[in-house]
Amino acid sequence: MPSNLQPYPPPHTPGSEGAEAANASSHAGQRPLATSIRNLTKEYVLKSETVRALRGISFDVPEGDFVAIMGPSGSGKSTLLNLLGCLDQPSSGQLLLGDDDVSRMSDDQLAEVRSRRIGFVFQSYNLIQQLTVVENIQVPLYYQGRLGNHERQRCIELAKLVGLGERLDHRPAQLSGGQQQRVAIARSLVNDPYFVLADEATGNLDSKTTEEILSLFDDLNEKEGRTIIMVTHEDEVAARAKRVVRLKDGLLQSDKTNSEADRTVARERQRQAVLELIAREESE
Repeated sequence: MPSNLQPYPPPHTPGSEGAEAANASSHAGQRPLATSIRNLTKEYVLKSETVRALRGISFDVPEGDFVAIMGPSGSGKSTLLNLLGCLDQPSSGQLLLGDDDVSRMSDDQLAEVRSRRIGFVFQSYNLIQQLTVVENIQVPLYYQGRLGNHERQRCIELAKLVGLGERLDHRPAQLSGGQQQRVAIARSLVNDPYFVLADEATGNLDSKTTEEILSLFDDLNEKEGRTIIMVTHEDEVAARAKRVVRLKDGLLQSDKTNSEADRTVARERQRQAVLELIAREESE
């Protein structure tokens, strides 16, 4: 997990079988895996009917990857998001975070992983209105009892990293939507997670602010080495990722790599659209 910030040690769960299998599946010289999904299934029983939300999907996310997950309603996208976020357990298969097989963890162990090793970014920001920028970034540390000077300084560094160094004492009501999402992104990084899990992170933002947030994700991925898994329904947003994983009917439909040339075209197209929007607004 490359970063210029000092990482916290990851959790280790005794008896994490499956890690060796995931590591063995990687060829020599490949990057370590942030997460590995192996034949994952999830079934629900609704009114005596079994719903097969996931039907055995497999893919890896190496450290430093930037993956967009897409799919229509009923594809299993939300179910996969819940599993990756350790909010639910699979019916079968393996889900590895680093070397830990979270598919075999208890609820308490899953809560610990959620708290310390996954960074969440939500569509609606989920900030606490009474807290400042720095205090909102500190929230995950508060629940772990880590609120010393070192931790506060780390939160200040993260605020600066996302471009909020001049707004450390502002509260959410004093920030734009894009600035609030920047706070949420900084909060997601505070525990140096295996990956940042972004759920429709640009869904509530206009075109200009969407471009700003996607550029921030680009920088975090390229310059900081952060692993990003982004769930989106927008093709133009997914075009900014390095890979696009598509689900359909609970199955992996495709796993496509976006070439750097295509990503550059997507960036320029979105930036041009923003410039045109600004020009229209100024002429009105």
